[in-house]
Amino acid sequence: MKILSSEQIREADAYTIENEPIASIDLMERASKACFNWIKSNFKKRKKVQVFCGMGNNGGDGLAIARMLGGTGYDVTVFIIKHTKKGSEDFQINEARLKKVKGIKIEYVSEDNSLPPVDKDAIVIDAMFGSGLKRPLEGFPASIVHHINVSDALVVSIDFPSGLFCEDNSGNIEKNIIKANYTLTFQVPKLSFMFPENDKFIGQWHLLDIGLNRDFINSIDAKKHLVLKEDIQKLYRPRSKFSHKGNYGHGLLISGSYGKMGAAILGARGALRSGIGLLTVHIPKCGYEIIQSSIPEAMCSIDEHETLFSGIKDTGNFNAIAIGPGIGTDKITEAGLKLLIQNFAAPIILDADAINILANNQTWLSFLPKGSILTPHIKEFERIAGKCTNSYERMQKALELAFKHQIFIVLKGAFTLTAFPDGRAYFNSTGNPGMASGGSGDVLTGIILGLLSQGYLPSEAAVAGVYLHGLAADIAARRKGYEALLAGDIIENYYKAVKKVFY
Repeated sequence: MKILSSEQIREADAYTIENEPIASIDLMERASKACFNWIKSNFKKRKKVQVFCGMGNNGGDGLAIARMLGGTGYDVTVFIIKHTKKGSEDFQINEARLKKVKGIKIEYVSEDNSLPPVDKDAIVIDAMFGSGLKRPLEGFPASIVHHINVSDALVVSIDFPSGLFCEDNSGNIEKNIIKANYTLTFQVPKLSFMFPENDKFIGQWHLLDIGLNRDFINSIDAKKHLVLKEDIQKLYRPRSKFSHKGNYGHGLLISGSYGKMGAAILGARGALRSGIGLLTVHIPKCGYEIIQSSIPEAMCSIDEHETLFSGIKDTGNFNAIAIGPGIGTDKITEAGLKLLIQNFAAPIILDADAINILANNQTWLSFLPKGSILTPHIKEFERIAGKCTNSYERMQKALELAFKHQIFIVLKGAFTLTAFPDGRAYFNSTGNPGMASGGSGDVLTGIILGLLSQGYLPSEAAVAGVYLHGLAADIAARRKGYEALLAGDIIENYYKAVKKVFY
């Protein structure tokens, strides 16, 4: 699903109005009706509703929602925030319509008035400023935001929390942004929703289809995407009845060191569950019995070193290689990684300690095979790219790094970002806080290795691997909960994720 900028959303609105055709006020009515239906389905009529409206089209939405709620029995009070002399044309039409509905209280609030009381037991509907806001809120509008935020009332923002920018909030003023419990957004997700620091403003967001022209949206060259089930379904490669293990690739996982053989086990099990034909796990001598007894489906390649990875001589038989989980950062291991990068021509997946080694040897990035995949968490990424002040800056740096070295960056977290070398960014829609435990990343590395070995393109292996990994965790969490979720539970439920998406 495309993530559009505020400008692209305005273009989609305008195209729909002209080509459906539909009057602007009627499109506003359709959007407001979608919000009304959601509110009616989630909150009982005995709840008081206080609607705070700006004087633009976001405020017009709020007025229409207030009219619909008042007409069905809710106790509604509307506060119109007079931050400008004249409202938008559609605002004025809905203002006139609202005044015809009996029983709805309307108050005009300006900087000359005292601020209206906010009932902490009410539903507060924030319809002051929408996704087109370009400057931080200050002065009188900011004082209204503060007033609502300290009220402890439940807040539902319409389309966008007032004060938040649609994309880059680097120059914004956090204290002047509404803190919503729910955000009812229109048609497409917004880029700001993907970033963890904005969660306290957005709360739970719900996507409402308001019928913007799909052909026009499909024609937009969007660089940002939210990955959904249907996106992954398109990538599926069904198996032939007469296929055999040789058709599904041979992958090499370089993982583990003394005291960290669990990483190799988890990564290998992830790869095997992904459907790989053959898997070889390269481990130090101390891990031989552990791997042979724990994962009988995998073959072993034994390092010359007793306790760590020092290098591997022959990589010619492998379709794909992953390296990093649990290998440590010893100088001997560092030298082994350098030789691997120099001698293997196909894309390599680098995770964990392999990324930490790269951070100390950044010139090696230029020698990575094109299409290689890095899977860092935030701290690992910043060791390579430098400190970032926020997630937007981090996304930009990931895209720059991917472009510069023609690689893929899988930046792990909520809404895991996969940065493409062509400038595209794919945010993942699956996963949960239970994945914040040791070993989850090792499993992901194995899954991506398995997909890449089977012949999926690096872009496909990265995006599909992240999605299925998160979905397996979501399925596991339904029974285990977040706190009790283990990396092994992701592996055990991976088959359910595959069946849910592909069968």
